[in-house]
Amino acid sequence: MPTPHISAAKGDIAETVLLPGDPYRAKWAAETFLDNPKLVNEVRGMFGFTGTYKGNPVTIHGSGMGMPSLSIYANELITEYGAKTLIRIGSCGAMQKNINVRDVIIGMSATTLSTPSRGIFKEINFAPCADYGLLEKAVAAARAKGTTTHVGNIYSADVFYDERPDLNEIMIRHGILGVEMEAAELYNLAARHGCRALAVLTVSDHLITHEALPSSERESSFGDMVEIALQAAFA
Repeated sequence: MPTPHISAAKGDIAETVLLPGDPYRAKWAAETFLDNPKLVNEVRGMFGFTGTYKGNPVTIHGSGMGMPSLSIYANELITEYGAKTLIRIGSCGAMQKNINVRDVIIGMSATTLSTPSRGIFKEINFAPCADYGLLEKAVAAARAKGTTTHVGNIYSADVFYDERPDLNEIMIRHGILGVEMEAAELYNLAARHGCRALAVLTVSDHLITHEALPSSERESSFGDMVEIALQAAFA
């Protein structure tokens, strides 16, 4: 049952899907953490792989950058392929002084200016939040690994090159932990379709200190994030 953006056959997509934005990060994560990963999608260069983690079927599928792109893939994965648990794994920029590069942020809720779901909600300011069961298990997994982890509100931006320093200042003042570009819409879609969703993010740069993780170190630093997500899904 191919869709306009996913060519996988029926049964090729697992009920548990990890969603990195970068399709090459999907490839790396699948080859590193899954047993017998199989390429199930490469339409438009957006790789999806299905394998197993400790005997449990898992799909790791790229979502692209930004909420409109994620919305396309998440909608098709949920409505056409039966995905039930969707966990975003990606990078973010820290927005608090007590957070360091390489730390992990788990998004309890997601603040945003706008999402693709805004037209549905109309005048309602819906508050998208994570599935508590997944969040609880992710926190436990992070503690067991000894990973420095922060849990709270994140900001899902709808632009990358932001020219609103005043907006960042407001987010920092109100305790937003980090900024990324996809989680709020993922949480909206999960709520709409009765699915579980979570965002587990690695801090790759810092909006206050301007420190940034070198590209050569990103993969090794992102490993904790992937393991935490997998353990949360199957604990």
